[in-house]
Amino acid sequence: MQIAEKVGRAERRELRRRQVRRRRLVALGVLGVLAGAAAFGIVQLAVGSTGAVSLTPVAEAAPKSPFRAPLPEEMRGVHVTMDLASVSGTIGRYLALKRDGLNTLELDVKDESGTVGFVQGAPALAVDDGAARPFYDPRDVVRQARKAGVYLIGRVVAFEDPIASAAHPALAVHERGGSLWHTSDGLGWLNPYSRAAWKYDVDVAVAAAKAGFDEIQFDYVRFPSDGDVSIIRYPGAHPQPMRQTIAAFLRYATARLHPLGVRVSADVFGLSATHDLGIGQYPAEIAKIVDTIYPMTYPSHYRSGEYNLPDPNAVPATTVSDSLNDFRTKLAGTRALLVPWLQDFSLGRTYSPADVAAQVGAARSFHTGGFMLWNAGGLYTTRELRAGPPPPLPVLPTPTL
Repeated sequence: MQIAEKVGRAERRELRRRQVRRRRLVALGVLGVLAGAAAFGIVQLAVGSTGAVSLTPVAEAAPKSPFRAPLPEEMRGVHVTMDLASVSGTIGRYLALKRDGLNTLELDVKDESGTVGFVQGAPALAVDDGAARPFYDPRDVVRQARKAGVYLIGRVVAFEDPIASAAHPALAVHERGGSLWHTSDGLGWLNPYSRAAWKYDVDVAVAAAKAGFDEIQFDYVRFPSDGDVSIIRYPGAHPQPMRQTIAAFLRYATARLHPLGVRVSADVFGLSATHDLGIGQYPAEIAKIVDTIYPMTYPSHYRSGEYNLPDPNAVPATTVSDSLNDFRTKLAGTRALLVPWLQDFSLGRTYSPADVAAQVGAARSFHTGGFMLWNAGGLYTTRELRAGPPPPLPVLPTPTL
């Protein structure tokens, strides 16, 4: 027994010695990294008499972002229509949701009706066509958002545009007989092949960027799908297939918007990473161009049998997870951030706060860049805007002695 105790004590002493050596090696490694950082001018390093290390950032040597505003660590945002924004005090009430955890606000700049939300600074084409209307003052919205410390996104609906398509038929999608094509809801579309249509949409985006928005998010950045697409005829030249056309438009948009200090992003269908939808949305291509992809992972929009689920709308967490899993696969190796739109409205069945929470949990489990809640009426489950638990830290390998 005494021999066993002596051996045990010897083993414990040896273990303690190894732990001390390991801690010293790790500390030396950390100091080496910090000293290297100091050598490159990123930080100033000082070791006090007690051995404590202090770091002082060297502001002028820190990497500078090309964008005017930093991204939130986790986007927690909502969508606001221009109609809501036109009501006095509404923007302030949404920004006040910061107390509940909100840090991102998306506001319509150009919506599905073709309307532009402001007149001052809007492109001449929008003003002349009557598309530009004084729903809000963009610079005032920017001022309020910055004061609140909220990241501001401008939503620009790209190709569904009843106003510009009617006023400028040469820019629009046509039927084979020559008349303007319309969706099943009677809405006209701009021709995604038309460079003039590209310019108009990006001119609207530039106006918002110059007003101070932090990011431009393009929606309906695709070819038409809602109606009889078999009778569509696209006037003019078709220099590339659909999948390259949407990518080319976004490349043009980023070339004009990035120099203004704003990020560029795109909304895509939740199934676009799972199927070829025939609308030119290929997340793997888009992710090479934009800064963020926002898949619309609304469970009510998935048909029975998708992901082998009898009713995707009944299991929102599973549906969002399955969709995001496909997006993760498609976006692998690209630089784009993944931030899903989540359903905060009832369609097909009544959605409860628990259903919204289930989707948020699914988004967080995939370590996305956050999430955005959508409700066309602007009524949100605000408790889900609270910050969640931080993601688990990666497990670092034990240093080899």
